Amino acid sequence: MNSMHEIDYRIEGDDMQFVEIELDPQEAVVAEAGGMMYMEDDIAMETIFGDGSQQTSGFVGSLLGAGKRLLTGESLFMTVFLNQGVNKRRVAFGAPYPGKIVPVNLAELGGEFLAQKESFLCAAKGVSVGIAFNKRIGAGLFGGEGFIMQKLEGNGWAFMHAGGTLHERVLGPGETLRVDTGCIVGFQPSVNYDIKFVGGVKSALFGGEGLFFATLQGPGKVWLQSLPFSRLADRIIASAPRTGGKQTGEGSVLGGLGRLIDGDR
Repeated sequence: MNSMHEIDYRIEGDDMQFVEIELDPQEAVVAEAGGMMYMEDDIAMETIFGDGSQQTSGFVGSLLGAGKRLLTGESLFMTVFLNQGVNKRRVAFGAPYPGKIVPVNLAELGGEFLAQKESFLCAAKGVSVGIAFNKRIGAGLFGGEGFIMQKLEGNGWAFMHAGGTLHERVLGPGETLRVDTGCIVGFQPSVNYDIKFVGGVKSALFGGEGLFFATLQGPGKVWLQSLPFSRLADRIIASAPRTGGKQTGEGSVLGGLGRLIDGDR
């Protein structure tokens, strides 16, 4: 197993959080491109293929690791932030939308964690960020965003982002929970994950819910989010006048006149 960098951190904020990570000399953290909020002097940035955990396997190994990320819809590249100074330095990463940042200690979870592909924020350098396919045909055909999960491996800290309110739950052996696929942040590998048909055609057509939900079966711990980014984006697009949506909250005459003057009509 790769050597993990032992980082210290603190999480600030309430609904729009950020995580500040303290790096000792020569310690590093790896993150998705565009997630950095600020960094102090002596911290160097480097763009790399994949997550950097394949650094000892040469160019081909790094390219294969980056290719796995491409399958999840993520960028081929990640950014490493390395403290090149002689004193401790800090770098911070901000949440992409309202919610909570979830610190995950992989050592306490058996060295592995399965996560929704959009939820990964950053991790100690050495943590492997790969993919995990669900072998069940049902999940492959109907799972949508929940089919291909990110697999984090190692014994260091990783930081996930949950939209809205975070809900942690420990499932007992055989205990089952049905969840909207987008509401999954992640779970331990001991949790059995599948996509199953629920409800009837009427509930799917007129109830606003999908035909298929994720089924999580214990034992193990699961992390859920109340506001998936896809759900938030759908509501924003549906309310945007330029995309055919209906503008709400501006029902006064002045509101309509203001939009006319601004050229919105």
